[in-house]
Amino acid sequence: MIHDPLYEPSGHLLTPVDPDAPERAVRLRELRLGGPDAEFDAFARDLAEAARHLAGTDLPPFAMVNFVTDQQYLGGLYAPQAPGADPADAVELGREVPLDHGYCPHVVVRRKALVLDDVCDYPRFAGNPVVDKLGIRTYVGAPLIDRTGTVLGTICVIDREPRPWGHAGLDLIKERAADLMQVIRRREERQG
Repeated sequence: MIHDPLYEPSGHLLTPVDPDAPERAVRLRELRLGGPDAEFDAFARDLAEAARHLAGTDLPPFAMVNFVTDQQYLGGLYAPQAPGADPADAVELGREVPLDHGYCPHVVVRRKALVLDDVCDYPRFAGNPVVDKLGIRTYVGAPLIDRTGTVLGTICVIDREPRPWGHAGLDLIKERAADLMQVIRRREERQG
């Protein structure tokens, strides 16, 4: 077996090794990012709607603004519920997520967008806990890289059905990541 220094075993999964997590935590504190944020929740809702239109679905997917340190923290979150669905069947997403849940830690370490039309097509990602616990089958995410070159986290869209995101999905997620970084930059300038 070939040893890949970017990954280490976490149970049966490969979770990326993130040597920049301490520096990122400092930068997130400087920017005062980390708590639930109504503006980021609205951003996630708008991202979900844009992804819904792109995918041509009736129900928007889940969308998140995710800051990553020694865990993942969803500063922005949109989790739709199907009309008429039993609330007991709703997916409950907390704001704090372990690093081995989901695909955002991979985007952070890679420093580039990741598109998984069907996560089950990729052995590295098919065994992720979000597949079994939440029924997640598709992911598209992009890093949030600030003016210092620090990857703060990601924005992402996930859904319970495979989606052929293609270049349009990649373009959407990268454009929206750039848009959110402008929002964060303006906040930093106001904080002085």
